[in-house]
Amino acid sequence: MAAATLTVYDENAFGTKSNALTLDFLTERITVGELIRERVYEEVRQYNASKPEYFRGLVQPTDAEATLNGYRIRERRKVDWEKQYERAIESFRRNGFFVLVDDRQVDSLEDTIEVKPGTQVSFIKLVPLVGG
Repeated sequence: MAAATLTVYDENAFGTKSNALTLDFLTERITVGELIRERVYEEVRQYNASKPEYFRGLVQPTDAEATLNGYRIRERRKVDWEKQYERAIESFRRNGFFVLVDDRQVDSLEDTIEVKPGTQVSFIKLVPLVGG
């Protein structure tokens, strides 16, 4: 069986897509939880390989500052993908972001996604309002 490939994006409220990330799966049917796990694993793997100034990931790492360019980690260090995954799952459950698959919102970590050519997946982060 051939691997199923999927490209995911971050998308803002205006429909602008960024941070494309290509993921490979062993099967053509995955759960939303598996999608989030693979996305977090891959973005952390890429960051840890080169430790750039900014981490552009789904959730903010511990000891990182949110900036326009991503999360700035004070001391460039390895990020723990398992901790990032736990934070991502918590955030999903609290509606910190939502996932659209072919313009349909998925609500549960157990929802199934069929990975086929042309499948569109976007992660939409909800930005908290800051009073002042």
